Amino acid sequence: MAHLTPPQDTAHASWLRHWPPGLPADLHVPETTVHYNLEVSAKRYPDLDCLIFCGVHLTYGDVQRKVENLAGFLQSEFHLARGERVLLCLQNSPQFVIGYYGILRADAVVVPVNPMSKAFEIEHLVGDTGARIAVVARDLVPLILPLVEAGLIDHVVVADYADYVAPGFDLPLPFAAAPDPAPLPERMTAWRDALSAGHFAAPSLAGPDDLALLPYTSGTTGNPKGCMHTHRTVMVTLVGGVRWMPASVGAVNLATLPHFHVTGMQNSMNIPIYAAGTLVIMPRWDRKVAAELVRRHRVERWRLISTMAIDLVNDPDYDGYDLSSLRYIGGGGAPMPETVATKLREKTGLAYIEGYGLSEAMAATHINPTQRPKPRCLGIPVWGVDCRILDVDSGAFLPDGEVGEIVMDAPQLFKGYWQNPQATQAAFVEAGGKRFFRTGDIGYRDEDGYFFIVDRSKRMINASGFKVWPSEVETLMLRHPAIAEACIISMPDERRGESVKALVVLRRDHHGKMSAQQISDWCRQNMASYKCPRHIEFLDALPRSSTGKILWRELQAREWEGH
Repeated sequence: MAHLTPPQDTAHASWLRHWPPGLPADLHVPETTVHYNLEVSAKRYPDLDCLIFCGVHLTYGDVQRKVENLAGFLQSEFHLARGERVLLCLQNSPQFVIGYYGILRADAVVVPVNPMSKAFEIEHLVGDTGARIAVVARDLVPLILPLVEAGLIDHVVVADYADYVAPGFDLPLPFAAAPDPAPLPERMTAWRDALSAGHFAAPSLAGPDDLALLPYTSGTTGNPKGCMHTHRTVMVTLVGGVRWMPASVGAVNLATLPHFHVTGMQNSMNIPIYAAGTLVIMPRWDRKVAAELVRRHRVERWRLISTMAIDLVNDPDYDGYDLSSLRYIGGGGAPMPETVATKLREKTGLAYIEGYGLSEAMAATHINPTQRPKPRCLGIPVWGVDCRILDVDSGAFLPDGEVGEIVMDAPQLFKGYWQNPQATQAAFVEAGGKRFFRTGDIGYRDEDGYFFIVDRSKRMINASGFKVWPSEVETLMLRHPAIAEACIISMPDERRGESVKALVVLRRDHHGKMSAQQISDWCRQNMASYKCPRHIEFLDALPRSSTGKILWRELQAREWEGH
C-alpha cells in the first residue's frame, strides 16, 4: 500500500495550516488496479444503481457482468493482449463506462478519444499508439471505416447510444432515439452482439505499475502527446478525491463533464465507482436537462466547469430550478467568475469548490479546502504534492506573492509522453536538487499557501515591454455588469508590437444597449492603461472545445492571420 503525506518542508507547506479539519495528513493508496474498484463495489452492493442513463438503470451487478463479457469478447474474438492500446471514442454513456472498465479488465490500455475528433486526428492516435482495436459510437463509423479498409485498425466494436434509452423517455436526446438497423461493415461488431457472445475475461495479470491509460494532451504546437499513466497514478488522485470530499454509499452524482477528459473521467466516473455512488449520465451539455436531472434524481454531487455554470445561471428559468438536493458543487479548468459563484451560493447555499490539475497529473493536484475556499483559486496541494513557484530564468524558487511558473513533484505525475523522450525531457526541470514538472502555468502562492494562476506562459501579451496577462484582464472585465464573457488576445500594433484586444459576449439583457466605447471607458477607469483593450469586438458566443474551454488559440491565430 502506497503511503503519501503532504510535503513536510515548512518553507513550502504553509497550506498545512488550512488542511481540512479531521482529514488525515496521510493517504494510503491500495496496491490494486483501477478495474478492481468496480469489482469490489459490485460484490458489496450488486443491487445498487451504478448508472442511470435516459431512464435506464444499471446496477453494479449489471455493469460488472457487462464488463466481464466485453473483456472476454476482446480477448477471445480480437485476441487482445496485455498492454495493448485500445481506442475508446464515445460520448458519456453506459458504453463508455463499460468500455473503459472492460478494456482495463482485459489488462489492456485505454486511449480515450474526444468523440468530436476529425478523421486525421483519429488517424494520428492510431498511428502513434499502434492500436488495432477501437470501441466507437455508431456515428463515428464513417471516420473509422477508412482506417479499417487501409488495414490500420483490425477490429471495431460499434455502440448505439439508443440501446440504453428507456421507452417513453421524456427529455430531449442528442442522438437517434432508436438503434440504427443498418448492417455494419466487415470487421465491425455491434456492441449488443459483443456482450451477448457469452465470453468471460481471463484472470487479470495487471498490477499497479502496469500502463492503464493514455490520455492525449492538446499541446500548444504539433501533434497531441500521450500521457502514460499507470494504475497507480490513476489511483492516487482517485483515492485522494474520495478522501477530500467523502460521500455516502449510493450518493448520486451528475456526470456532465466529458469522461474522455481526465477531470470528468476521475471525478464523474472513477471516484463515484470507487465510493459505490450512482452516476446520472448526460451525453452532452444541456442546461435545462441538467437542472431537471438534478431535480428528478435528487443529485447530491455535481462536478462542472465554470462555462457550464455560467450557462446555467444565465438561463431565464434559473430562478425556478430545484437544486435543493445538492450537497457539493465544484470544478476546475477555468476560474469561476465571482458573480456566477455568488448566484450559485445564493440558490444552493454552497461554495463552488475550485481545484487544479492536468492530464499529466491525472486530474487534481490542488483543491480548495471545503471549510476555507478562496475564490478564483487553485486551492492547496493535496497529499504528496510538492508545488513551487519557479523563476525560469534563474532557476530559483520564488517567495510568496511573486509570479513565476508553477512546477511540481507529485506521485500522480505521468511516466512520460508516449514514444516521445524529447518532449518528456523538456517537460521537467531540475531545481533545488529535485526534478519538477513544468506546468506551463504562470502563477503565485499567497501567504496562506494557496496557489493562483495568472495565465498560461504562452499567452502573455508584450505591449511596449509591459507584460499583460489575459486572464487578469478577463477577470477585471467580468466585473462589468453588461459582460457575460470575455476573451483577451493580442492584436498587431505597428508602434507597440502588439496590443490588447477584447472579444466580448454581452449579457442577453444588454444586447444593443452597450457600445464598445462605453466598455473602453469603463476599462480605463478600472485597470492600468497598458492593460486596457485597444479594440473591443462583440461576439454572440465564444468558440469552445468539447471540454468547454475557450479556444483562445484559434481566436489568436485568426487575429494575426496574414500579418
